[in-house]
Amino acid sequence: MAIRHRIAPLAAVLALAGGLTATAAAPATAAPPASGKTTEAAAAGGTYLSFDKNQSDPGDSRLSLMKSVPDARDTVLATYRAGSGDGGPDGKNECATSQGWLPNGTYQVLAHDAHYNGGDQGVNGKVIHVQDKVCENGRTTRAELFVHSEMWPEGSQADPQPGKDSPYRWEGADDYRSLGCIKLSPADITHLFTQAGRHGWPTELKVVS
Repeated sequence: MAIRHRIAPLAAVLALAGGLTATAAAPATAAPPASGKTTEAAAAGGTYLSFDKNQSDPGDSRLSLMKSVPDARDTVLATYRAGSGDGGPDGKNECATSQGWLPNGTYQVLAHDAHYNGGDQGVNGKVIHVQDKVCENGRTTRAELFVHSEMWPEGSQADPQPGKDSPYRWEGADDYRSLGCIKLSPADITHLFTQAGRHGWPTELKVVS
């Protein structure tokens, strides 16, 4: 039976510079790093993630799992609809803390976790944790950055609450909005985890315009 209780908040709750949760209704809280390790065996698989920003609709961007092919064009293993940024006036400003989408560039994948517990109102469930990144102004660091969805740590969905947006339940297109992190639907992040397990866990995330 799925666990549906509220998650106890962490002892120390801090506002994030990057963005952990899905919507303005669910403010971000500080969270520990994901627990899984990117192993040497995974690195040998030659896979990476590529996030392609949609300038006309950030919530309809694309995240792809790619395989590097020496002396040839890289292979697309899977592609998913994804979002980054809150969709507001500063949603495409990579230096807008907790509002803008991720800065362009290459990020190291730090870890992955299928049952991450980020605390009350935080990121939970399947996550991929990537390194912090200084944005284009050279001063602002976007931190606590994840590829994630909306679910409980064990992967289930919260019960529907009419008129309320839950950070633990995927309710529609608005859930692609984030405070900076890359958001996928629960079905898509589950598929991504399956494909990464099959082809090798990605060691990098490349964010491009």
